[in-house]
Amino acid sequence: MVQARDRADDSDLVRLGFTATKRIGGSVVRNRAKRRLREAARRMAPLHARPGHDYVFIARGGTAMRPWERLLDDVKTALISLAANQVPAPAAPRQPLGKTLHG
Repeated sequence: MVQARDRADDSDLVRLGFTATKRIGGSVVRNRAKRRLREAARRMAPLHARPGHDYVFIARGGTAMRPWERLLDDVKTALISLAANQVPAPAAPRQPLGKTLHG
């Protein structure tokens, strides 16, 4: 599972986070799942992540044992789906330079 959020700043930086709950297994399983998600995201994010967004990858049961090609495809599909569903944030109204408001 992947969640995304537009930071609405002027940075094109893409930030990634990873988490796994105790429900998917012990620490060895959780760490393996997060390592695999990190590597899959490292490969797919440059191609499919939107600049200026934060992504959180949440390991689910089976992530640690999922075939590698299927995990890559899952991450790719999730990133593409999130990019398609994102509605651009409305731009904040900007005041022209050199003018001030006096009221």
